[in-house]
Amino acid sequence: MANPSETKRAIVLLSGGLDSMVVAGLAREAGLSIVALTIDYGQRHRIELEAAARVAARVGAERHIVLPLDLTRFGGSALTADIAVPKGGVEPGIPVTYVPARNTIFLSLALALAETTAAESIHIGVNALDYSGYPDCRPDFVAAFEALARVATKAGVEGKPLKIATPLLRMTKAEIAGEAARLGMDAGESWSCYDPIDGKHCGRCDSCRLRSKGFVDAGLTDPTLYIGMI
Repeated sequence: MANPSETKRAIVLLSGGLDSMVVAGLAREAGLSIVALTIDYGQRHRIELEAAARVAARVGAERHIVLPLDLTRFGGSALTADIAVPKGGVEPGIPVTYVPARNTIFLSLALALAETTAAESIHIGVNALDYSGYPDCRPDFVAAFEALARVATKAGVEGKPLKIATPLLRMTKAEIAGEAARLGMDAGESWSCYDPIDGKHCGRCDSCRLRSKGFVDAGLTDPTLYIGMI
């Protein structure tokens, strides 16, 4: 058994979605001590905060920090303003559910937390294959932020740069659903829907469609409760 003092610590950005659940599960599998960071940014789908708490408990996070950050003061997204969530299907381009600079903001907060907790890595569930076209989910963005971290932190300047771990970056949603099953995680405890109805997934927003397709393509039973699918 590893000496607790030798266990490496990781910050896991935990939204409560399927992707972040799998990222947390992979960090646990790697034997990392997890500090889970969830941002309560005033999102329309606040039910995901409950999912994040469930996942943090399941993976045995040493701490779970829920940090309030009211991005509704900025607006500009269907998730943070009075803008309808699209329900017509996954379309090309950057949709109105994109929250401006969200991953840049979240990673910056995780970077500060990593330095204060002596963590060696930050784990985030960005995906550049089956996703909604958000610019801050691309490999170029991740590489640029990692380069920033090397010059913007005490750890980086002292030659101990933080790693931005993106294990799902090039996975399909089917592969991600498969990883959840392999890790023995209950995907039904995660939350993906952008516009929940009576505590259930709407079944029509981009996130619901991508989630449902992932389970179908993986040949797995989808544990999600949807209001309806079209």
